[in-house]
Amino acid sequence: MKLKIFKALWGCDLPIEQAVAQAVHAGFQGIEGRAPQDSREQKKWSALFEQACLDYVAEIVTGGDYVPHASATPEQHLADLKLGLENSMPLNPKFATCITGYDAWPESESIDFFKAAIELAQTYGLPINFETHRSRSLFNPWVTRRIAEAIPEMRLTLDISHWCVVCERLMDSEISVLESFLPQVRHIHARVGYDQGPQVPHPAAPEYAAALLSHQTIWARVWQLQKQSGQTCTSMTPEFGPDGYLHRLPFTQAPIADLWEINQWMAETERAHFQRFSN
Repeated sequence: MKLKIFKALWGCDLPIEQAVAQAVHAGFQGIEGRAPQDSREQKKWSALFEQACLDYVAEIVTGGDYVPHASATPEQHLADLKLGLENSMPLNPKFATCITGYDAWPESESIDFFKAAIELAQTYGLPINFETHRSRSLFNPWVTRRIAEAIPEMRLTLDISHWCVVCERLMDSEISVLESFLPQVRHIHARVGYDQGPQVPHPAAPEYAAALLSHQTIWARVWQLQKQSGQTCTSMTPEFGPDGYLHRLPFTQAPIADLWEINQWMAETERAHFQRFSN
C-alpha cells in the first residue's frame, strides 16, 4: 500500500499557480481544496494539476460556511452539495471530502440526510467521504458510531483533532468506540489536536509529543485496516490551518508559527511514520 499526501488550500493565500509549484517542490502528490465556481478558473486549475501530475481531492462545504448557518435545512445542505459537486467535477477529483450536516439535528434527520447525500454523489459517479468535524452531524465519536452503523456504505474523512476539543481528551482513550467505524475511513486529515483545542501550536514541540503519538496510533490503525482490506493506496492531508486555529500572540496577533512550515513538517513526519508502519 502506498501513501499519497495532499496539500490543503485552506490557509493558503497564494495564487493557484504558486500553490501548485509549492506542492510539487515539497513532494506532495496532490491538492485538496474547494473548487472555483468560474468555469474558466476550473479549466485553468485542471490544466495546472494535469501538467504537474497532481491528483485533486474536492472539498465541499454545505450550510453556508465552515460553521453552518442554524437556519439551513437539510434540503439547503443538499443543494450546496450539488453545487459543490458540479463545480468540482471539471477538475477530475479522485473523491470529495464533504463538511456537512449540523450538530443540532436529531440523529434520525442526519441519517436520512447522509443517505440522500450519498445517492446524490452517486449520480455524479464521484466517491464521497464525510468529514468528522465539530459543529457538524459527526461532531463526536459516539454519534458518528451510531450514524456509521446505520449507513454501512458511508465513507469517512477522519479528523480526530475536532473530537479532542469537543470531548476534552485525546481520542486514543476512546479507541474501542472508534474501532467500530475505522473500517469506513478512506482519507485522513493530519492535524494534531489536544484536550483544549483542535490544533497544537506546533506538532514538533516536545510538550505535545503525547498528543502527536495519540493521533499517529489511530492513523496507523486506519492504515492497518485499509491494508487488510486490500487497499493499494491511502491518502492524507496535513491540515493545520488559520482562522482561530493558528495560535497568535496577544495584542500583536503575530502568528507563533508558519503554517506552511508546520504542514511540511507534518508531511515529512507522516512519510517516515508510514515507512515504519510498512516495514
